Amino acid sequence: MTIEHGYLKTLFLHPPSYEGFDGGAGARYQARREIRSFWYPTWLAQPAALVPGSRLVDAPPDDLTLDDVRPMAADYDLAILHTSTPSFAHDVRVAEALKAENPALRVGLVGAHVAVNPVRALSASRAIDFVARNEFDFTIKEVAEDRPLETVLGLSFRSNGTIRHTPDRPVLEDMDTLPFVVDVYKRDLVVEHYAIGYLLHPYVSLYTGRGCRSKCTFCLWPQTVGGHRYRTRSVEHVADEIALATRHFPQVREYFFDDDTLTDDLPRVEALARRLGKLGVTWSCNAKANVPYESLKVMKDNGLRLLLVGYESGNQTILNNVKKGIRLDMARLFTRHAKTLGIKIHGTFILGLPGEAADTIQESIRFACDINPDTIQVSIAAPYPGTELFRQAVDNGWLSREALVDERGAQVSPVVSAPRQHRDRAQHRGVLPPILLPAGEALRHRAGDGGGPPGHAAAAPRGPRIPAVPRRPHAGRARPGHAGAAGPAGPAPGAPGLGAGAARRGGGGLRRRRRAGRQRRCHAGGRQPRRLLYRIRGVAGILAAAARRHPGALAARRVRRVRGGPGRRARSQLARARDRSGHGAGA
Repeated sequence: MTIEHGYLKTLFLHPPSYEGFDGGAGARYQARREIRSFWYPTWLAQPAALVPGSRLVDAPPDDLTLDDVRPMAADYDLAILHTSTPSFAHDVRVAEALKAENPALRVGLVGAHVAVNPVRALSASRAIDFVARNEFDFTIKEVAEDRPLETVLGLSFRSNGTIRHTPDRPVLEDMDTLPFVVDVYKRDLVVEHYAIGYLLHPYVSLYTGRGCRSKCTFCLWPQTVGGHRYRTRSVEHVADEIALATRHFPQVREYFFDDDTLTDDLPRVEALARRLGKLGVTWSCNAKANVPYESLKVMKDNGLRLLLVGYESGNQTILNNVKKGIRLDMARLFTRHAKTLGIKIHGTFILGLPGEAADTIQESIRFACDINPDTIQVSIAAPYPGTELFRQAVDNGWLSREALVDERGAQVSPVVSAPRQHRDRAQHRGVLPPILLPAGEALRHRAGDGGGPPGHAAAAPRGPRIPAVPRRPHAGRARPGHAGAAGPAGPAPGAPGLGAGAARRGGGGLRRRRRAGRQRRCHAGGRQPRRLLYRIRGVAGILAAAARRHPGALAARRVRRVRGGPGRRARSQLARARDRSGHGAGA
């Protein structure tokens, strides 16, 4: 065991995983993305800055494989691995490989996934020695000081064949006690390896505070590690770090403040903006769609370029269901103000939240076209353990699987309907329980038969609104997601399109019966027919969702705004999509 400067020789590792997978300590929704992009491992860089002589290795952006990182184990006494729900199984295998290389190595895991269920995490492998729960910066610092594990607050560890837990560590109040992460970035990372489609390249991201006052049911970090109280660093502390970063990285074109909602504290964000304006830097941040014009102007006048905004849905009931705390009219006004001031908007949407159905997806599409963000991402609802959405899904029997990604690391939907016989019984009664149904079945129910044309939907009895999510979709490569907003893009639940061709031909006929049979067989086999996909491209240069080879897979693409509104091709594609769904142009 090597003690340097009073600390164990410590490796902080974002493990290798799926090829192109961004599951690191800065990614809000971990998945492989359509366009290669990576967030900074800020949650690992923070404790690394507290441990002298440590090293931070971010394997995915550096294209490091397990064979590359395995030999590192011999050089360290302590390894801290950040893990997430989608990457956990991979990360356990990395921990086992490091332990096999150096049996004396002490291995610990950090991250929201293990904070939520430390017992299950420790039970996954004997190679895992301990788990640091919740806010883990100073917990890891004390472990690196080689203190007895039973004296370290906020720790769960294995001792004499049993799992023990120390009391929770108090929430960190003085955020200025945290050292700068840009020193670790400079020492261990290559900034050019980090890119996000809607940010200028190269960029640097960091936090000015932790916690979020919003209560969104799907958002992971405030419900697990950060909390719902916004704890912030002083304006001068942040400005000093940005000033240092400009000296470390003169090539950086933009700084992104990754706080869940930087605009939660308007007087502070205005003061910070004025301080950043004196530094002459370009910056962007996460924001809620309720920032007043006056605050936006102060921010824009002092270097703000872009706001990442979680709109989530164009349906007010769905926003209320997930406790978003935003009205659509307020979001529209906010967006108009931002555009008037020349502030870019990256809008994020989630499909498949409780209450979702085909018509609410249409509302979201119309809303997105109306507000016309500069770039957009569309995502599948992801029920992460530790969130209210996950508890809701478990309580209602919505989950079919625990994995949030497929074998390639692309996002999939883990939500499914109740047992088939229960659905059939409800459909015969003409009333559906409030469960997540496969998109096609929700549409067939609305049609009033086993696959008839959607044009007959109005005659069918309507039960409670159905959160319609495809049952077993394959996932395509996807765009990144945001903290308060959305995860990587995926299939559009409640997808219009089933039987639309038959509706245009008036229904009936041999071809219609054959197609209905194929669809029934497809559902019985657990697959989604390709016609269930909602396909729409080039709508006002905003919403781009491309059907992949496998049914149920859609990918959101970054699309530049089309000056002057949608072109002829975009308008015709939108019209065809509305025809397939049974909605008119004024729907």
